[in-house]
Amino acid sequence: MSDRTISKAAEHAGVGVETIRFYERKGLIDQPLKPRGGGYRVYSTEAVERIRFIRQAQELGFSLREIDELLSLRADPDTDCADVQAQASAKLEEVERKIAQLRTIRSALKELIAACPKRGPAAGRCTILEALSPQQRRR
Repeated sequence: MSDRTISKAAEHAGVGVETIRFYERKGLIDQPLKPRGGGYRVYSTEAVERIRFIRQAQELGFSLREIDELLSLRADPDTDCADVQAQASAKLEEVERKIAQLRTIRSALKELIAACPKRGPAAGRCTILEALSPQQRRR
């Protein structure tokens, strides 16, 4: 079946109906025209594939703005693979920065947890709460 309603398109793309509507509002996919005689809008196989592409790119961490750029590159027959690789490389660098930041956070949390006496009243004595207080952070 090459054409389908929004619910069938969502099912085939592995997303919810609201996701498709969201993509339409963001301009990532075109909303099909409503038939003149009434009935439901129909989504083509190409639209479903575009939705899958968007979803896959999101799962790889691309923002909607970046996905829009990727879609433009995908639609341009003169696009060079180097342009796409540059986008992917920039995303990888961003992911690497986030991983480094998360490692720092993990280390700080481990130190806080290790310093916790694990017993006694928390008010005024909890080393974790003290470390998170604004007065403690200024020292």
